[in-house]
Amino acid sequence: MNGPDERVNEPGARADEPGARVDGSGAQADGRWRRLDGRVIAAHCFWLVAPLVSLGLTALATGGRFDLRAWITLGSIALTFAVISANGLARWLRTRYRVTGEHFEVRSGLFVRRLRSVPLSRIRNVDLTANPVHRLLGLAVVRAGTADRDELRLEALARQDAARLRGELLRRADTRESAEPVLAMFDRRWLRYAPLTFWTIGGVFVVLGTAYRILNDIGIEPWRLGFLRDLAAGAVWVTIPLTLLAFLVVGSLGATALYAENWWNYRLEWADSGTLAVRRGLFTTRSVSMDRERLRGVLLREPLLLRAGGGAKVTAVAGGLGDDEENRRRSSLLPPAPRAEALRVVERLTGKAADRPMLRHPRVALRRRVLRGLTLVVLPVAVALAVLGLPLVAGIFLVVATPIVWWLARDAYRNLGHAVDGDYLVARSGTFSRDTLALRRTGIVAWTFSSSPFGRRAGVVTLTAAVAAGEQGYRIPDLAAGEAPALAEGAAPGILTEFLV
Repeated sequence: MNGPDERVNEPGARADEPGARVDGSGAQADGRWRRLDGRVIAAHCFWLVAPLVSLGLTALATGGRFDLRAWITLGSIALTFAVISANGLARWLRTRYRVTGEHFEVRSGLFVRRLRSVPLSRIRNVDLTANPVHRLLGLAVVRAGTADRDELRLEALARQDAARLRGELLRRADTRESAEPVLAMFDRRWLRYAPLTFWTIGGVFVVLGTAYRILNDIGIEPWRLGFLRDLAAGAVWVTIPLTLLAFLVVGSLGATALYAENWWNYRLEWADSGTLAVRRGLFTTRSVSMDRERLRGVLLREPLLLRAGGGAKVTAVAGGLGDDEENRRRSSLLPPAPRAEALRVVERLTGKAADRPMLRHPRVALRRRVLRGLTLVVLPVAVALAVLGLPLVAGIFLVVATPIVWWLARDAYRNLGHAVDGDYLVARSGTFSRDTLALRRTGIVAWTFSSSPFGRRAGVVTLTAAVAAGEQGYRIPDLAAGEAPALAEGAAPGILTEFLV
């Protein structure tokens, strides 16, 4: 049955757009309502393979004799299959979409009908994703991001229909051609940077947590396993090194596998429509397109471990990539790769060298970092160890930690810098992750000056550039208080003019 219509239109959209139209670029928009691919029902039900296989193995192990629990499980699977099939069928029957001369419209809903109409001029990126099931069935999921961080999602279309739809949605993008359309391609030698990422350690804990839950669910207590008891009973000087070695080996293998899954067949290029396209993925393929006009800048990131190995990665400062989580996932332009490759990508995108000389920050910034490390890390830990009755350990910690904090503080201070270079504001900061920002000056919409009581006493402020893209705000810490207003006015003239004397 048809329920009431819920009409959701973006500003400037009209739901009664006529059929066929021709836009300014000459592209034909037929305006016909189109439906999802029928294979979407099979994609929704594919997850039932795992419980069915488990049930089949149980049948083989018991000779086909099911107890009450097995019959309950079988009934649950059948009921779930029926619900998912009905939901997929309803979605396939009731979802329609079309592209007119000016708008992208999606109609959906079973009991409450919903019509969303978005002007093509507000679409900033189109993301095509295909997990292994979608690839097996020849499908792809289409996500269209808008200027107000909203998203229209179609699941799922035939792969060729998805690619055609992306072209229709992006046909109004800037059609200027780049002299060098392909900016970067995957190199297998980049896999050596995978162990230098967070997942070398984080991935081990994910695997251990998953294994613990599986063993616990089937009634096995992990600490009662024989090889774990033998390892715990061994000498400490043998157990600890073996455990650390196992962590590093498993973590490195896992990080390398994850890197390959995410970035295999990677390609960064200017698409025919003038948008910046990132294509990547081994089992799950991903394709993200960013509007050239919404690319506000780029961020060169060098986490401490990756920097020690001579690597870096690049992310985009762009609008229309969704909420914070979606933005972090979609904004990656270059995976961990050689620093020279990262610098080359930044220069090709901005025309500026990310390793250019910058203006130094006042010397007091070094003192602030040293004091911060000593008062927030070294002294509290040392006092806690002493209170626990470990004065010798506290003394050793002080002797070891103090020079480390000093080195990190000096590194953080050396990394501080800023410059106004043509159309871009360039800023660098950080030690655990040294970040170099090349931000288009026309993308800055506001400035924020902030300072703590200790910062005001030291005569420094933190300047934050507000941007309608990326992380929304980018900090330049510990600027001289007397120089910050001039830098802000020079980088984005007019914003502070009425406040300056």
